[in-house]
Amino acid sequence: MRAVIQRVSKASVTIKNELYSNINNGLLVLLAVNQEDSEDQIAWLVEKIVNLRVFSDDNGKMNLSLLDTNGELLIVSQFTLYGDCRRGRRPSYSYAAKPDIANDLYKKFIAKAKEHVATVKNGVFGANMQIDLINDGPVTLIIDSL
Repeated sequence: MRAVIQRVSKASVTIKNELYSNINNGLLVLLAVNQEDSEDQIAWLVEKIVNLRVFSDDNGKMNLSLLDTNGELLIVSQFTLYGDCRRGRRPSYSYAAKPDIANDLYKKFIAKAKEHVATVKNGVFGANMQIDLINDGPVTLIIDSL
């Protein structure tokens, strides 16, 4: 699995010009599932994300996690994170999991996140979504589970 994590002061998902979900202070996670991924990676990646110390403490140091700050989480599927652009001009998505497998793992990832975080929102797998966000910092990290 590959996750792009952005610390946000707000983020939202709009589908067909209608607000679908939104969060305030927290993390936006763009999540891609690799063809070799299984449920084994979910717990590790969720634990890593919710415990990342990327929020500022009283001294302005990034010492606090999403759990420490009671932050919110927005999880959006994005298979294009596995786009391979090394050859040609059109990205290859051969490393991305097939949609049925990816959707199943995406739903399980959301369920696992809800075990740790009070407010977890998500996008719609396979939908054309517009993501609005205010990246706080900016802080953006990439984590691969493999």
